[in-house]
Amino acid sequence: MGNSVLWIRNDFRFHDNTALINAINDIKDNENLIFIYHLDPEIIKIETTSYAYFFSSLNSYYESCLKKGLDIYFLYGEILTCFDTLLNEFSNIDKIYYNTIECGYGKSQEQKLNRFLKRKNVEVFSFYDHHLHSANKVLKEDNSHYKVFTHYYNKWMSSKKPEEQNIDYAKLSEIILSDFSKKDLIGKEKFIELRKLLNIDFSMFTGEENARECLADFMNSKLCSYNENREYPFLDGTSRLSHYLTTGQLSVREVFNAATMMPFSLGQEIFIKELAWRDFYNMIYYFHPNQHNEEIIEKYRYINWEYDEENFIKWKSGLTGFPIIDAAMRQLREEGWMHNRLRMITASFLIKDLLIDWRLGEKYFSEMLIDYDIASNIGGWQWAASVGTDAVPYFRIFNPITQSKKYDPEGKFIKRYVKELEDIPIQYIHEPFKFKKQLEENYGIDIKKLYVSPIVDHKTQRQKALEMFNI
Repeated sequence: MGNSVLWIRNDFRFHDNTALINAINDIKDNENLIFIYHLDPEIIKIETTSYAYFFSSLNSYYESCLKKGLDIYFLYGEILTCFDTLLNEFSNIDKIYYNTIECGYGKSQEQKLNRFLKRKNVEVFSFYDHHLHSANKVLKEDNSHYKVFTHYYNKWMSSKKPEEQNIDYAKLSEIILSDFSKKDLIGKEKFIELRKLLNIDFSMFTGEENARECLADFMNSKLCSYNENREYPFLDGTSRLSHYLTTGQLSVREVFNAATMMPFSLGQEIFIKELAWRDFYNMIYYFHPNQHNEEIIEKYRYINWEYDEENFIKWKSGLTGFPIIDAAMRQLREEGWMHNRLRMITASFLIKDLLIDWRLGEKYFSEMLIDYDIASNIGGWQWAASVGTDAVPYFRIFNPITQSKKYDPEGKFIKRYVKELEDIPIQYIHEPFKFKKQLEENYGIDIKKLYVSPIVDHKTQRQKALEMFNI
């Protein structure tokens, strides 16, 4: 009798979980399946919001497993040592199933593990699950990768999408091995210890059930107007699905199918294009594995960035004196999430107003975002910095005041997060220091006592940025 292992990674769900479904289908009579999760000391950083959310999602999945009569065997430590222990603790493990991670640290870990398992004569079955198309699936005719999103998208749209699959719960309940009472429980003890350290309650935003409810709500009430409402941060017009997708609490195939089944609308078209962007950035990172610390456009690798630590701290804290920037950064600190339009505006401000290295902003977002996806985050920051593939031209520099007036015209979003400005009249809300005389004479408001002054002059910094990038 052989035992098979499901290595759980960033795929905290049952429905349409490719590795899990294949494992269930492959297992024969008198064989068992063991759920395992590896707690890696290198990435357990509970103090960051992004990891706290990831761990909360794991915890929700664990509780969901227990309700189904399943258990997870936890490993803690260096990955090869852990899997060596696993093979010794459980007899006759001959197959391991997992969903692959195509980029970054996750990729290097599985490559190292695959070599180890081959030496141990354990068969490995890995599957593409996290994206609609794997990184090397949508390519040009000469098998080179696309560099321009529009061309990639056209090929992506014409490519057959993988099918959504249902799970056989009855068979799963028959084959699962959950009695770990006589096994090494160091990993379980570490998991319990980490649970106690969680100081943010994400329970309303984790779990497969919540994810699918969020999907249904978006499809039924927001999709048709997504093309318009998604641009305005004061509206609840986005899908709010990204954190469920990045942790695998929701299947991207289920999301795609749900969208395509809805009546045609511009909102539907734009939303599906966002799923393509997700695949595009994954593909770019796959073919540019040093992208996390190296600009794709070579000439921009030699930019002499400025670094003002005080300004960087003020940017992170939402104390720049630019209301839309401060509101966005405070939303990030309070909620671990930021509207996509605001991600572009705040990134542009850090890079082209404060002239600070984009890598510092990317790292900060990686720590703060509950929907942190390494490929999308790096791709977005290189786009804003004009140093990546298909990026915004370097001379396109967001004016934070213009952006504020266009996308938060009545200052509703600003007043929600910058409480000290909630009594400022609409006509002054976007640049209150410009109207300090009117505010004091007409409303008795001393803006200097109420709010921080702008830390830079946008016009001056814009010119500096143009000179810095013109190389």
